Parts: sequence; C-alpha cells; structure tokens
Amino acid sequence: MGELTMAQVLDLEVVRAAEPVVYGSNQDLHRPVRWVHVTESPDNAGLLEGGELVLSTLRNVEPSPRRLREFLDELQRAGAAGVLIEYYSAEPEACRGLFEQATAGHRLPVIWLRRRVRFVQITEVIHKLLVAEQLRVVEFSRHVHEIFTELSLSEADEHMIVERTAELLQAPVVLEDVRHRVLAHAGAGQGAASVLEHWISRSRFVAYAESTGRSHGAEDWLQTPVGAVKSRWGRLVVPARLEDEANAALVLERAGQTLTIARLSGRDQRELLYQARTSLLHELLQHHSLSAGEVQVRAEALGLDAAAHYVPVAVGLMLPAGQSPTSMQLREREVLEVMDQVAETMRLGVLAGSLRSGVLGAVLPVAARELVEGTLQRFSRELGESLSLTVAVGVGAEATGISQCAKNLEDAAQVAEIVPNLPTRAQPYYRFADLRLRGVLAAMGQDARMRSFAHTELSGVLQPLDAEGLELLELYLRHGGNKSALAKAGYLSRPTLYARLAKLEDKLGLSLESAESRASLQVALMWYRLHG
Repeated sequence: MGELTMAQVLDLEVVRAAEPVVYGSNQDLHRPVRWVHVTESPDNAGLLEGGELVLSTLRNVEPSPRRLREFLDELQRAGAAGVLIEYYSAEPEACRGLFEQATAGHRLPVIWLRRRVRFVQITEVIHKLLVAEQLRVVEFSRHVHEIFTELSLSEADEHMIVERTAELLQAPVVLEDVRHRVLAHAGAGQGAASVLEHWISRSRFVAYAESTGRSHGAEDWLQTPVGAVKSRWGRLVVPARLEDEANAALVLERAGQTLTIARLSGRDQRELLYQARTSLLHELLQHHSLSAGEVQVRAEALGLDAAAHYVPVAVGLMLPAGQSPTSMQLREREVLEVMDQVAETMRLGVLAGSLRSGVLGAVLPVAARELVEGTLQRFSRELGESLSLTVAVGVGAEATGISQCAKNLEDAAQVAEIVPNLPTRAQPYYRFADLRLRGVLAAMGQDARMRSFAHTELSGVLQPLDAEGLELLELYLRHGGNKSALAKAGYLSRPTLYARLAKLEDKLGLSLESAESRASLQVALMWYRLHG
C-alpha cells in the first residue's frame, strides 16, 4: 500500500459515507498522514508534531471566514497533513460560503463532512491502516535484511548481488565504477541494450550522491553510493521509475552496503594473495634452494598459468614526491587490482606483487615467443586505460623458466624507474634497449668510478652548485653545440650567450668546442640527472 495519504483518506468508506467536500489545495492531497489528532481550538495547534490529520467540529471556533482562516493557518504552520471538519448549519449554502471564503488560496487540504460521523470510527480505521503499514514496513525490512545477510555470508559476488537486487525491485539495476563503466547489470530483460545504450556519456551528467535518493542531473535515477565513505568506488543505480520509492530505496541502500562488504571481504582475501605472491617473487629474486619443479608448483598454486615462455614486467607508479607510506600502499593495491583485472580480461593467470615501494612486478605467461609483443601491447594499453594514475612499464628478457624470469624482474624494474626521466614517452612499455645510453647509465648508478667521473667532469658547476650554469650546459648540449639554435630557444642575444658560455668554459676548465669534451659532459650530466 505504501504511506497513507490524504487522497486515500478520502477514499475510506467511513469518510465517503459522510459526503465529504474538498476545499483548499487539491494538489496537496498527496500529503502523507502520520497520525490522527482531534482538536476544537486553535490553541491546541502547538501540540502537533507534523503530518497529523486533524479532526474538528469547530465547537470552539467562531463560525466566520476570518476566524476559520486563522484556525487553518495555525494548523498549516504546525505541519498538519489536512483537516476533516464536521460542521452543520440550518443553511447549507451558508456553510459552503464559509468554507469557500476561509479556504480561498489556502494550501492545506480541508474536507467538510456534510453528514454526521463518529470521529472514533475514522480514527480507528486510520490507526489500523497506519499500524498495519508500519508492520508491513518492518516485515519487509526484515525480509530484505535476511536476503542480503545471506548473500554476505555466502560470499556472493557483485553480479549475484545485483541480480538479486533487480529481482526484489522488479526493475533494471546497474552497478558502475567511478569512471562510469558498467561492472554488472541485471533486470532489464530483452531491453538490456536500451538501458545500457550510451551509458557512460549519460552517466557522466548524473551527479554522485552521498546518500540514497534520486539524483540531480539529466537522468532522474535512484542511486546509492558503494564503498567506504572515504573511498567510494562506484554506485548502484536504478534507471527507472518505481511504484514504491521508499521500499526501493531501502533495498538499494542494503544492496550497496552488501556490495561494499563484499568488496572489502574480497580485498582481505586478495591482500593475503598479494602478500603470498610478493613473498615468492622476493624469494626468487634472491638466492634460494628451490628446484624448478617446486617453483612451478608454488607459482601455479598462486594463480600463474603454465606456459612455454614467461615475460617479466615491472610497473612504476609515477606519483608526486612526498607520498606517505600509507598513501603509496593504497596506490599499489589499486594498481595490483587493476593488473589482475586486465589479466583476467586477457584470460591470463599472472604472478604479480610488490618489488619495492612504488614498483610492482608481474610474471606474464605466453604460449609462444611470437605472441610476446602482442601480449605486452595489450596488457600495457589496457592497464593504462584502466588506471586513474600514470604508470611506467618496464620489460625484462623473457625466459622459459619462472625462476629466471623472476630474476629478470630487477632489470624490468630499473627500466620502469628510468622511464619517467625520458624527455618523451611514446611507447606503451620499454626495454633496456629502448633506453640506449640513458639505460646504461641508469644501470651504473652504484658504480663508484662512474660517480667519480661525473662529479669530476661537472665539478666547475657543482662545487659550489651553479644551477644556472648547469641548466645552460644542459641546453647547450641538447642543441648539439649549435649556438644560434640555443640563442633562439633561450631568447638571448648572441653577445649575451657567448659571454655566458665563455664564463661556463672557465668554470669547467675546458673548451666546449671540442666534440670529445661535449661527449664527456653529456655522459656526466645524464648520469648526474639520474643519480645526483
């Protein structure tokens, strides 16, 4: 039945028998009735709490349009849902005139009962209906609670939860992520295509709500947020009109909570899996006594598919400096989840985990060598498209054994750490060969001889540090020693540039005209920018 309204009160047999005539606002007959209150005096309006249907005979109200209007004004201010008035006069026309004048332009629904009726009969009928409705709401709430509790206990996935929600609502239900991609949908039947048509472009114009309710935007959708308060990961949407909005909101909100619990439970399970995978990767990167068979068994038990070739891939998180350890861990978990989702889409069972802070590693199984590039292209592309942050992908040498592949992850990780320093990034993934000299120098970061060479070559601008001189040297080398091109790029006059270069040569103690000097300085400067 839903909530009891003034319009439904008018349809009650006990009210219709009293020959009701409606005055005031017919448009406000949809007001819900919370309870029934009998009063004969405007002084009692302060006892109302809002939503009451007021019954009165006007016994203590002067039968004049002004006094009746004042009585109605008091009830309106107190939040009454409507008024039923039993009033008689020797002249029926006088009664009509009284009500017409007193209610002209008034928003409060006023119902004049032209025949006698016992208020106790009206009160009894309405109270029974209200109590029955409250019991129905409680029972429905209990039923919904039991259903979604069972789904939680049975560890139902997102698709099952969405399907059960659609069954309860008898309406289409869509679960989308924060980028408006549809994660699950149900209940549309043969019209599923029309419900999801242009979904992303439509959903972008529907604002997210922090609580269950109708959205504000181009689409009038009932929605509820999904995810913990500070980490919303999606929303549950009913893109349709519903007969019982209150019950639908209850079901949708409970479904959103169940989805949140399911994701958190799944994350707990995935967290244990990631820890186990990370532990195995670290063990394989170090000296270990495991046989190839033992490595194969453990890796496959953690989800890695058996294959003819394995490709080591490292993913570096390109985040601003100053990230807290907690923030970094959350970002790493986000990327690991997406890596798993991409691998699942590609139907690949991978071994992925954390190599060190900000760098993740994965062993990708490939059936044949000729499929390596295609697999890497798709994996890198879909990973980039699915993430909300920028990452750098490095690739090491593929191997036929898992242990060797895992050892090559360190090379892949070094590449992933170097990629952000490249002047341009046109490739979805990089190998050491793609980095050329920069890659060689990156690999020599811990070489004391290389450090000594670089700091000796640049000592003139490093001791003390001359940031402007260092920048000028970098620009000069970047333009291949072409002073004219450098002057144009730096918006400097040639005399000014020549003077600054001469001063730089004095500091460095060598001639910049020498090709060998420029080559040495280029290597030293590149190493310094990578390692400092």
